[in-house]
Amino acid sequence: MWEKKPLLLIALATAAILVGTTITMVLPFAWVNTETDRIASVTPYTPLQQEGRDIYIREGCNNCHTQTIRPLVTEVLRYGDYSKSGEFVYDRPFLWGSKRTGPDLARIGGKYPDAWHYKHMDSPRSMVPKSNMYDYAWLRKSTLDPVMSERKMKVLGFPYTQEQLAQLKGKNELDAVVAYLQKLGSDIAWRKAAEVTIVGELKNPYPDTAHRSMEEWEVIYSEHCAACHGGHLEGEIGPHLDGANYTDEELFSLIFNGIPDGGMPAFSSLGTNKVWKITNFVKYYVQGEDHP
Repeated sequence: MWEKKPLLLIALATAAILVGTTITMVLPFAWVNTETDRIASVTPYTPLQQEGRDIYIREGCNNCHTQTIRPLVTEVLRYGDYSKSGEFVYDRPFLWGSKRTGPDLARIGGKYPDAWHYKHMDSPRSMVPKSNMYDYAWLRKSTLDPVMSERKMKVLGFPYTQEQLAQLKGKNELDAVVAYLQKLGSDIAWRKAAEVTIVGELKNPYPDTAHRSMEEWEVIYSEHCAACHGGHLEGEIGPHLDGANYTDEELFSLIFNGIPDGGMPAFSSLGTNKVWKITNFVKYYVQGEDHP
């Protein structure tokens, strides 16, 4: 019946498309970034962070790393609380992305100390042995231009002061990238909300630890901990480790939940069994020897 009235069919189809477009595209654009959508703790980028963001875009980092966490259990467990639209009010353009050759970076800020990022950017494999990321040590050779930063400030409408712009003097591009990475996700209090609660009594499943070889456990430690604490617990980016200062349960909880305010990530994603193996390795390993 309708096919015999082409003009009416076209009019109805057009109306249906317009209604769908309005509901799925126009209205969301009007709702996003309104005053009710904003998050008070989210602040504009500083000049150094903005420079780092521009370099991040220039080098194509967003082609391998997303900056959005979907409200899926697996993503929240791995990366932290899911992303809110109010987090991106100062992102022009946003860098959500869709391809993860590398991990998502929406919650990378504060996860590691600055020293970790500098070492990782110099040589990613020194921190993540299986990484296929390029080396970016050459960014140290390029210094920032405060005059260009001031131009960006005026275009973007960010409230930079001359004092802030003066802080760029002597900074290089690697300094800027590290500052930008440390900003990501740091404006919202998500770490406490993402903390995993351990249910039940903690009990070391390897009571005979002192009488066994630790080669298997050393492999797990080397993969996840040695980059910061050294291959023999001697300390490097992180402190020297002396497991004797803690009970088994205290050390397990420290590794499992990390130190959110101290630049140590939680290792709950490894599962309790692997965390117990790392715990026992750290607690009973004697520096300079293969095993106790």
